Amino acid sequence: MPRRSMPAMPEADRRTTPDQGTGLATGEHRPDAAPSAGDLLVRPFRGLRYDPGQVSDLAAVTSPPYDVIDRDDAEHLAGLDPHNVVRLILPRAGTGSAADGYAQARTALDQWLDQGVLVRDEQPTLYVYEQSAPGLLQRGLLAAVGLHDPADRVVLPHEDVMPGPVADRLELMRATSANLEPILLVYDGGGDTARVIEEVCAGRPLLETTAEDGLQQRLWAVTDPDVQGRVARDLAPRQALIADGHHRYATYRRLQAEHQDAGDGPGDWDLGLAMLVDSTTSPLQVRAIHRVVAGLSLAEAVELAAGVFRVQEAGHDLPTALGRLQAAAGEHPFVVTDGRSFVLLDDPDPNEVEAAMPGADHSPDWRDLDASVLHGLLLDRVWRVDDARTSYAHEAPGALRLAARLDGLAVLMRPVTVETVHTLAARGERMPRKSTSFGPKPRTGLVLRLLDR
Repeated sequence: MPRRSMPAMPEADRRTTPDQGTGLATGEHRPDAAPSAGDLLVRPFRGLRYDPGQVSDLAAVTSPPYDVIDRDDAEHLAGLDPHNVVRLILPRAGTGSAADGYAQARTALDQWLDQGVLVRDEQPTLYVYEQSAPGLLQRGLLAAVGLHDPADRVVLPHEDVMPGPVADRLELMRATSANLEPILLVYDGGGDTARVIEEVCAGRPLLETTAEDGLQQRLWAVTDPDVQGRVARDLAPRQALIADGHHRYATYRRLQAEHQDAGDGPGDWDLGLAMLVDSTTSPLQVRAIHRVVAGLSLAEAVELAAGVFRVQEAGHDLPTALGRLQAAAGEHPFVVTDGRSFVLLDDPDPNEVEAAMPGADHSPDWRDLDASVLHGLLLDRVWRVDDARTSYAHEAPGALRLAARLDGLAVLMRPVTVETVHTLAARGERMPRKSTSFGPKPRTGLVLRLLDR
């Protein structure tokens, strides 16, 4: 069966199939065919969830994903409730080794299981998950999803990953034997899964709470095997784009490879926890991820860049600077700031851009990305900054805080368009790491997944 492709792909790469849900009545069941290696496998699992009676409030024990939490955020979350999930996803080892932190996470998880703070659902379940606020409604599925090599063209990455975060998440996953937070996948839908979600959301939710960011979180349990089968059949021929969680997905595959090399055979490690969102019914938003360069002063950065970029003032505060960035008429604009002064760099010398970009390795679309120019030209050639001095921040205020802490500067960026992400992913091209921040992101701690227990 042809695979249902992601939207906004070049015509040569688009492979479509009729809507897999058409004509299948609600509750109708037919035996599932044996899954093929090329299917998007979506399976129910016995979720691990907080017992509301054992914690102060469900909102107080959840968190954003680990990679958007800075040190201040982590301390705040840990103070909300002694069982906040941040103690699992970002364990603090004090003065001990990193291994001590992973062991602390395992100890905390085991204690919370023993104490009944976390309870495993009795039945394999698909979870319908809704996030809402005025003007926003996003619904999707929390499920265990089969793992694929990118060459299979089933689960499509769009960014490169860094070995450090993959190694960190792998050690944590080994220690806890759990998927502690879902990755975010987006697919071109509008089929029977969309109807299932609509039907389920008409009923009473399993839980609901409002997170600190104001987003209402609601969860429903789908335990009927017939309904689960409808979802599995509808999603099997589709492609899914990794919107968020490239490092965690790479970790899933590393752990799977370890078990395969050990001769362990099929197991829980062949799937990973994911939230799947239908781009037709719940289109995601995409935001920029900013860079922070340690040990570089704003004066030195501007002096070095002046021979290659146009240099302009960007205002005297963060809101004004972000407004100038969005309105910039020049090519490849960046705001560089130490938190006190704000400078706009744009319109780099085309010859310098050309010299900095790898030629035959990438398409013109890739070479025209702001992130490609930032890394290839500004960071590598103009400032000569290596990866060890570069950090990432999902929010501009957090970038400024981190720059002050590292005695450096923040580089604020514009978001890329969703269409660009889809186009490059369809070609198999990887964007520079941390090029996009899709959202809303699933809240960590609502549902966890144990492995081999």
